[in-house]
Amino acid sequence: MIHPSAHTDIQEKCWISALPPACKPYALLMRLDRPIGTWLLLLPAWWSILAASSQFSLHTLLYMMLFALGALIMRGAGCVINDLWDKDFDAKVERTRNRPLASGDLSTKKALIFLFALLGLGLAILLCFNLTTITLGIISLIPVILYPLAKRITWYPQAILGLTFNFGALMGAASITDTIPAFALSLYAAGLFWTLGYDTIYAQQDMTDDALIGIKSTALKFGKNIRFYSAGFYILTAALLVLSAILSGMTELGLIGLGLAIIHLFWQIKTWDQHDPASSLRIFRSNRDFGLIIAASFLIETII
Repeated sequence: MIHPSAHTDIQEKCWISALPPACKPYALLMRLDRPIGTWLLLLPAWWSILAASSQFSLHTLLYMMLFALGALIMRGAGCVINDLWDKDFDAKVERTRNRPLASGDLSTKKALIFLFALLGLGLAILLCFNLTTITLGIISLIPVILYPLAKRITWYPQAILGLTFNFGALMGAASITDTIPAFALSLYAAGLFWTLGYDTIYAQQDMTDDALIGIKSTALKFGKNIRFYSAGFYILTAALLVLSAILSGMTELGLIGLGLAIIHLFWQIKTWDQHDPASSLRIFRSNRDFGLIIAASFLIETII
């Protein structure tokens, strides 16, 4: 049951309410009502697949769709792992206290069974690719598991999240080339700083509660300087994206799209009200649009 709250990440009125009662906790556990996390996990992979493809083809489209399905499943698995680690903390935080494990709507045993089912599906998709991609996919599980622990021992859990969420930048290129090209490494680094920026903004929502219960974040670490550091992360993101574009041989038309994406990052910083949780959530969600602009810029290169 979802209880009313002034500021929560679970919405009562969404498509999940139409699901059979037995399915609702699992859908909420995977955050299926909030696809932004899936987008942020998927988009670096799409950038890399498109950058590695000399021409758009059915093969390219198939790999993009497989990565999309994989991102949906593995983002869900990551959410289950996170909530298993954090169920006691989540119960103390206004925004998260209605999550299925924190509220008691779902037992730990059922969540673990569901997790292994998701990991099995993820593995089935991963086995569709070459050995380099499979190896990278397996390695990516290490930061996925460690991320919830990082929030307890370091002020920079967003860095661990960045290492996790941007493995697609390596895997996408590897799926096409069976190697890890230089541009993919640059995309991975760009994604790391992008995540540091957007997840610092996202963490602003929980600063008060996190400080009370002992959870660490870059938002708490930076305090009143949070805008300055977030802008710095975005500047590094922009610089590394430009480097990636050069390394991948992007033409002028693609660079125009890249420029629009960089403008979007600075729009985020300019319009963000760092004292308003609603503004932080809105700016955080706008990163899907930023990522799609980057993907479109690389897509243009494959069709012209």
